[in-house]
Amino acid sequence: MSASTIPTGSITGLVLAGGRGQRMGGADKGLQMLHGTPLAAHVLARLAPQVGALAISANRNREAYAALGAPWHASILGDTLPDFPGPLAGLLAGLLAARTEWLLTAPCDSPWLPADLAARLGNAALAQRADIVTATTTNAEGVVSLHPVFALVRTSLAGDLAAFLEAGERKVRAWYARHTAAEVAFADEHAFYNINSLQELAELERA
Repeated sequence: MSASTIPTGSITGLVLAGGRGQRMGGADKGLQMLHGTPLAAHVLARLAPQVGALAISANRNREAYAALGAPWHASILGDTLPDFPGPLAGLLAGLLAARTEWLLTAPCDSPWLPADLAARLGNAALAQRADIVTATTTNAEGVVSLHPVFALVRTSLAGDLAAFLEAGERKVRAWYARHTAAEVAFADEHAFYNINSLQELAELERA
């Protein structure tokens, strides 16, 4: 393994499944089925080879998520803050629980995330001496999209994030901007596609 690569064992993978699922009518996104498998299980299977340990951020149906995560010995983490304050709360729970130097996050509704996500974000973290690295894609019209919840974050930032949230802040990009951050461009937009509605899910089932 080259010195420019973060070892797999130094990364904990976190599946973000702690939201309200408002765009799915309140349904728990990660437990919705795609081709006979819950969305969160698709994400776990994609992350598992890239990390040394796995965790799931879940505030509802914790027993169901524990069963999903059991094949990978994934721990189940609830928000430390009340009232579903957003993805940063799930990130904080992951940063506090991880026993590794890095945490790699992905949303529970992204079943095609890149198989080289950890490697490419990790390479950028080392090359650019960044504490946070996120993914971007560019569409056919040349518009660049940032995918902020696909991120590699140094776990030593937990205290700063806790203070940020305690101050009432909630915006992911605003917190990233406080730190040395880098971005990695990925060619495949489809890999970052996230399923936002039951209708989209039904259409994918029929495809």
